[in-house]
Amino acid sequence: MVIKQVENPDEMNANEEDPDMFYISRTESHLHLADWIYEFVTLSIPMQRMCNEKEMGGPLCNNEILAMLKKMESGVIENNHPLQEGLEKLKKNKT
Repeated sequence: MVIKQVENPDEMNANEEDPDMFYISRTESHLHLADWIYEFVTLSIPMQRMCNEKEMGGPLCNNEILAMLKKMESGVIENNHPLQEGLEKLKKNKT
């Protein structure tokens, strides 16, 4: 995050495309960080609950997804979706 002091912060913030740039008035003596801290903490929380190694296969884990992941690790991938076939063709043409 980069913070700059300017004469017209509202106008500068409205026109700024970079989300990491923020403008404040030259006369401001305090910077309110509560919203930024809240956003940082909220974005650092995982979107879904993940199983740790001890809980694998337990009631909180999605066993279908675990089975799919095991198939992917072993190299056995089912191409049931037509988009997957198209992607494979593009991949072969690029090499």
